[in-house]
Amino acid sequence: MAGKAEAKGISKSERVYRSLHEGILSGQYSPGYRLVLDRIARELGVSPVPVREAVRLLEAEGLVEFQRNVGAIVTGVDTKDYAVTMETMAVLEGYATALAMPHTTKDDLAEAAELNAKMRDMLRDSFDPRQFTTLNNRFHRLLTHRCPNYRLFDLLEREWDRITIIRRSAFAFDPKYSERSVNEHAQILKAIQEGAPSLDIEVLVRDHKLRTMRQYISVEHRPAY
Repeated sequence: MAGKAEAKGISKSERVYRSLHEGILSGQYSPGYRLVLDRIARELGVSPVPVREAVRLLEAEGLVEFQRNVGAIVTGVDTKDYAVTMETMAVLEGYATALAMPHTTKDDLAEAAELNAKMRDMLRDSFDPRQFTTLNNRFHRLLTHRCPNYRLFDLLEREWDRITIIRRSAFAFDPKYSERSVNEHAQILKAIQEGAPSLDIEVLVRDHKLRTMRQYISVEHRPAY
């Protein structure tokens, strides 16, 4: 497997990074989980060096922190961190969506509408907060991935990663908000399809994100780490 990855130009540290990154976002490594470098190296069939390099990258992204006498720990996000991150995302995503709008295709909008329909169906049937969050992330990425400002999009990607785990907790905690979120998605799509001014799109997306934050922090709730 390693040889195959390297043949495609992927370094060992990049392969380890991708594996750990996916594990953190999927919940395999939950907040507070200790990343034992030697054990990870054995599991992935590499030396500890690329594991350390990968973990340093994750630390730079805020997904991992080093604690004295403990080692590398998957970062948790408390209510204050969540609010700050969501405020940042609201600004970045609103502007990124507005910038992407002239480049967004009919296929992009059709796919986004399909994702939103799946989220709506999930509310009527069996609600799966993890899958709902995955679909929600894909929806918002579709509306921003054509943003011509790549530095802005890169910043937004990092914030998405930081908030993924706690967003799962927020939707699971209050499914009623999930229904409102789906309705707001439909409003955003309609505005883009009708060619609304970019400032209107930016405000719609920003307010949508801020309402998610306010809904979460308005109730005393902490995710079960």
